[in-house]
Amino acid sequence: MDNRQVYNPFLPLNVCIPDGEPHVFGDRVYLFGSHDKEGGETFCMLDYEVWSAPVDDLKNWRCEGITYRAEQDPDYGERPYMYAPDVVQGNDGRYYLYYCMSGGYGNGGYHGPISVAVCDTPAGKYEYLGFVRYPDGTPMKKYVCFDPGVINDNGTIYIYYGTRYEFEEDYPDFDHNEQLIGQEMAMFGKSREEILGTPESVMGPSVVTVGDDMLTITSEPRHIIPYKVRGTDFEAHPFFEAPSMRKVNGKYYFIYSSRQNHELCYAVSDKPDRGFKFGGTIVSNGDVGYKGRPESERLNMTGTTHGSIEQINGKWYVFYHRLTHKSDYSRQACAEPIEIAADGSIAQVPISSCGLNGAPLRAEGTYPAGIACIITNGDMPHGCNRIFSDLTFPHCDNDDTDRYIGEITDGTLIGYRWFDFKGGETLVLKLRGKGGSVAVTDGEGAALGSAEFAASESWQTVTVPLNVSSGAKELRLTFKGELSDLLEISFG
Repeated sequence: MDNRQVYNPFLPLNVCIPDGEPHVFGDRVYLFGSHDKEGGETFCMLDYEVWSAPVDDLKNWRCEGITYRAEQDPDYGERPYMYAPDVVQGNDGRYYLYYCMSGGYGNGGYHGPISVAVCDTPAGKYEYLGFVRYPDGTPMKKYVCFDPGVINDNGTIYIYYGTRYEFEEDYPDFDHNEQLIGQEMAMFGKSREEILGTPESVMGPSVVTVGDDMLTITSEPRHIIPYKVRGTDFEAHPFFEAPSMRKVNGKYYFIYSSRQNHELCYAVSDKPDRGFKFGGTIVSNGDVGYKGRPESERLNMTGTTHGSIEQINGKWYVFYHRLTHKSDYSRQACAEPIEIAADGSIAQVPISSCGLNGAPLRAEGTYPAGIACIITNGDMPHGCNRIFSDLTFPHCDNDDTDRYIGEITDGTLIGYRWFDFKGGETLVLKLRGKGGSVAVTDGEGAALGSAEFAASESWQTVTVPLNVSSGAKELRLTFKGELSDLLEISFG
């Protein structure tokens, strides 16, 4: 009997691989993403690190090591951080890594070209090849080169890229608004003439094709969905960043992060470069939108998300990331199973603790507290390129080797979806802090148990006998009292 399990986040709690692009190559699935530092001060501070797992064993992820270093790129001095990448297999059988460089906090991250590295294997190590260019060798920088996603569609290599900053359609006098034009010039490194001379905008999701050298473009870049969304089916969920493409049953699924900045949405077309219709939201890292949940009731601190879908061993999953350390700068990889219906639609899925496990987690043994998929005090912030050092709210944190949920205060809710109970279990919490009480309920609000705990500067165990029936249930812990931390939960 295989007793192993996997939970969200599915990599070790000290590993921060956001912006994940999952790809199956051969008999393994590889997660390509940027690399945050645990407790980092800005985005993507570390070199690319790839993780992989057998397609038939998603409980067995291994680190392939550092596969590409930022210092290998010629732009390293000016822009030392590598942002969200993607990898595609070229027609020559080799693997090509596409990415963009940036400075701290995104500064200069919209100015450069799309860089390319190459390797004989998907796991690396990759070597710098060059940048996406025009046939005359000059860098291709039409529109804003940011967050490249790549697909090999029957031998044609499509690169998707772009970002969105402001709604130009909100400014009918944009052509004469020198302040807005100046902001775009500074942020995107574009000239005034290019900004005013580009149809629709220099922003928005774009696509271009490259030849077999994987560098030289073979088509004119173009927008793939409307930049001006008023009156279109994209109006409620306009594109913001993180373009990714998948081909499913002959149709093209464009996955992207919306302007809401906490959700992955999708659009569908019969063509890879035009005709997309909005489909819906796949996942939100605050569960916003799931069963009508409003942003004011987000179940976590929300913020940047980036990811895609992938079919692994016959099943479909969405990969995304969550935020930790009260910031946008320490993001961790998560995944959920999804269903693609007969009509091609994808229903939004809830965030969970069991993710890739294929079943609820067993209500036995010990789990790190940080696998909670719900961490809220009822008034959680939305992150945007900052650390909320001035606010107190529950969050995943670390000190030395301990990784825990910190700043638990009166009214904090910590939830886990889902555990499979046999009935009659005892819950043991490892806590420290100023003391208080905890009430345990299921997802329907039924009381399962409660306990008080004393103040303690060191970790202490608190036992909560549970009155619980058998079956898969959500486990919710609601705290009362002053500042506390939660390290582990155990079942006996």
